Amino acid sequence: MQNHKSAWNKCLEIIKEQVDDRSYNTWFLPISPLSLHGVNLTIEVPSQYFYEWLEEHFVHELQFALQTVVGKGAKLDYSIVVDQGDRNNRPLHVTLPTGNNNGNSRNENGAFQSFSSKTYGSGASKVVEHTTVVQTKSAFHHRLEKDRIFDDSNLIPSYSFDNFVEGDCNRLARSAGLAVAFKPGITSFNPLMLYGGVGLGKTHLMHAIGNKIRELDPARKVIYISSEKFTNQFIESLTKNAANDFTEHYMQIDVLIIDDVQFLAGKEKTQEIFFHIFNHLQQAGKQIILSSDCSPKDLKGMHERLISRFKWGLTADLQQPDFETRMAIIHKKMQNDGVNMPLDVIEYLAQNIDTNIRELEGALISLIAQSSLNRQQFDLSLARKILENIVQNIEKEIDIDKIQKSVSVYFSVTVDELKDKTRKKEVATARQVAMYFAKEYTDYSLKQIGQHFGGRDHSTVIHAVQCVNNQIIKDATFKKSVDELKKQLHALS
Repeated sequence: MQNHKSAWNKCLEIIKEQVDDRSYNTWFLPISPLSLHGVNLTIEVPSQYFYEWLEEHFVHELQFALQTVVGKGAKLDYSIVVDQGDRNNRPLHVTLPTGNNNGNSRNENGAFQSFSSKTYGSGASKVVEHTTVVQTKSAFHHRLEKDRIFDDSNLIPSYSFDNFVEGDCNRLARSAGLAVAFKPGITSFNPLMLYGGVGLGKTHLMHAIGNKIRELDPARKVIYISSEKFTNQFIESLTKNAANDFTEHYMQIDVLIIDDVQFLAGKEKTQEIFFHIFNHLQQAGKQIILSSDCSPKDLKGMHERLISRFKWGLTADLQQPDFETRMAIIHKKMQNDGVNMPLDVIEYLAQNIDTNIRELEGALISLIAQSSLNRQQFDLSLARKILENIVQNIEKEIDIDKIQKSVSVYFSVTVDELKDKTRKKEVATARQVAMYFAKEYTDYSLKQIGQHFGGRDHSTVIHAVQCVNNQIIKDATFKKSVDELKKQLHALS
C-alpha cells in the first residue's frame, strides 16, 4: 500500500513528462507531500503565490497525475505556508482544495463539483477543511450541450489588447485583430489567420480579440478552442452517435477561434467536418479566427480546399520581438504584477533572452518565484543566477522543422516519410532519431512532438528516444552518426 511520499513521487514522474524542465524545477520540486488519506493527497506549497500559479497553469497536469496514481475520485489539497513563523511560533498553514471555488463548479470533464468548507482551530493551527462532492453526466449529447465550451467562451480574461505589447514584430496582426474585434464577420479579414513560431503571442492575441468582441457585445457566442480539443470532441461525438449534435453546436457560433490548426494535419474526418462548419459560418457572416505555426502555403497534410479557404481573408505573421519590444514586455508584465524591478535587471533579461515572449515570461516567473521563496531583492546577481541555465537551454534550442529536414537529408529520406506510417527500417530509424533530437532540443511536450510526426502518441516518442539511447550504447557507428547530426544541428542554431 503506497504512502503519501511514494504517491507524490509517482505523480512527479508523470508530471515531468508533461511540463518543461524549468517549470518542473521551479513549481514542482519545492512541493512536499504531507499525507494520504484514502483518495485525498495533501501537499505543502511555500506560498499563496505558488498555490495560485499551480491552480492557474498546471491544474490539469496535477489532476491527471493524481487520478493515474491514486485512482478515480482522487482529490488534491494544498497546505499553504502563509507565515514562516519564528522561534516562538510555528509556521502558519492554510489548507485549500484543487480549484479554489466557492459553491458549485464544473470540472474538465463536464462533471459538477460542490464544495463546502468549515474552519476549526486557532492561531498557528488554523486550517480550512473542504469537502468535494462530484456528480457526473453520461450521455454525450447532453454533456456536449451543457459543457462549458458552449456555456462559456473558454477565453482567458487576463489576455487583452491593453496588455498585448505592440512592436514591429506584431503590428499588422494586432491591427487586424483590433479591426476584427470591432466588426466581427464584417471586415474582409475573415478568416483572420495568425501564424508564427512558439511563444510569439498568437494565443494571447486570439483571446484578446475574443474578449473585446464579448465586451462590446455580450450576446455574441464566442468560442476559443484548440484544434486538439476540437478533434477529441468530434471523435467522442462519433462514438456516441452524436455527430449531428456536434456540428449543430458549432454552426450556431458567432465567432469561432481555433488555435494551432496545423494539428489537424492527417485527420481526414476532422478536416471534413471542419470544412463544412467553416463554410456554414463563412456564408452566414460569422467570424473565424485561426492560428498556425506556419503560413497556409506551408501546411502539410491538409486538404487543399481547406488551405484555399484559409487564404480567403488576411494572413498575418508574428515574428520574434526586437530588444525595445522585449523591454516593453517586461515593463508591462512587472507593472501588471505590481513588481518593481531595476532597469539594469530589465535590460539584462531583454538582452539575454531574444527567442520568444514565452521564454521571456518564463524567466520573469522564475525570477519572481525565487525572490518570493528566498525573500531576496531583485538584482543582477539573482537575475544572472536564474538565467544561467535558462540561457544555455535557449542557446541550444533548435526548431523541430530544422531537425526533421537535417535528419531527412542525412538518412536520405523525405520529411513526408518521417511523418508517414511506413515502417521501412531506414525510415523508422530516421524518424526515431528525429524524435530523439526533438525531445532533447525543443520545449515541446511528448504529445506535441508526436503530432509533428504524423499524429503519433507520446508513447511512440518515448519508445523512439529509448531506442536511440540504447543504440548509441551498443553501436559505435550509430553513435558516430548521431554525433555528426548534433554538430550539424548546432551549426544551424
